[in-house]
Amino acid sequence: MSTAAKATKQPTDEPVGELETVHTFDDGPMPTGVSVSATGRIFINYPKWGDDVRATVVELRDGTPVPFPDGAWNTPSGDDDAGALVSVQSVVVDPADRLWILDTGSPMFRPTKPGGPKMVCVDLTTDTVAQTIVFSRDVAIETTYLNDVRFDLRKGEAGIGYITDSSNSGPNGLIVVDLATGEAWRRLHDHPSTKAELPPDFVPIVEGRVFMERPPDGPPKPVRFGSDGIAMAADGSRIYYCALCSRRWYSVSAGALADRSVPDEEVAATVLAEGDKGGLSDGLETDDSGRIYLTNCEHNAIMQRLPDGTLETFVHDPRLLWPDTMAVADGYLYVTANQLHRQATFNRGQDLRRYPYSLFRAPIDAGRVQLR
Repeated sequence: MSTAAKATKQPTDEPVGELETVHTFDDGPMPTGVSVSATGRIFINYPKWGDDVRATVVELRDGTPVPFPDGAWNTPSGDDDAGALVSVQSVVVDPADRLWILDTGSPMFRPTKPGGPKMVCVDLTTDTVAQTIVFSRDVAIETTYLNDVRFDLRKGEAGIGYITDSSNSGPNGLIVVDLATGEAWRRLHDHPSTKAELPPDFVPIVEGRVFMERPPDGPPKPVRFGSDGIAMAADGSRIYYCALCSRRWYSVSAGALADRSVPDEEVAATVLAEGDKGGLSDGLETDDSGRIYLTNCEHNAIMQRLPDGTLETFVHDPRLLWPDTMAVADGYLYVTANQLHRQATFNRGQDLRRYPYSLFRAPIDAGRVQLR
């Protein structure tokens, strides 16, 4: 039976919840991902979408972005450099307090080259790279865009990673990674649940305007990014995911994903429709109490689904201009707000973004700590 939301409480025009500014980005490129270590270190990434990105991953040290793990790792020789970071979409601290860097290998959404798409693990006790997993061509295909990742270190010899492929020009799906061997495989390849919904079935409205690609010349086109946000149930039993362009979301058995002996059709049979989540979501996250958080870019909000299935507003604030990526740490939910919808791509060649971009946090409950 689906655990779809029992009721939806839509965001109102009044602020809801407590939103605290952690850092403002007053110049430089637009951030997407954020993650926070067990000791409170904050990591940010900047994908190469057209801004001047001098370091695609940084650590915020006393409010200053510092290339991480160092300058050399942020200086690739090309899109196929397996020993450097090409264009990073997501950074995630795992339960062992290691930073995993998800490298798309796809600046400006260019076709990927072998060596570019990869995961890099940094030991935060030494700030050195401990492991690099380069994805084979049958996993990271030419159109793949690695978007976000979650980890379960309770499975297998060293844990399992689950990644979304949000490609806007090719098959979508999930990628599963055995962290011990580096072996990876695709699941739900081009499954309907991983695909963007298109007009007239889905018409996203952000800041009062229909969100579409709007070239300087020619007609607007629907945005086609698929499986994007991803989260894992606190007990590790299910993986939740959603296409960027959809108000619907889904879950699938984590055990079926991770077991290579389970046929693809049997994995697909475990997919559950989780219902209408109330708006376009770029990010998903969970906490240790079983609550699931969903950014709501159409309503400047973050929603949460409680363990009983109720969907309600967690934070609503006009400053949440495209809430993107979330991270749970020290009893707070951190989120980046980056005005993604104001980029020139969506506004007939005019860049409508205005500094600052922001990193916010909101308190969850006393004693709530990061699990993944």
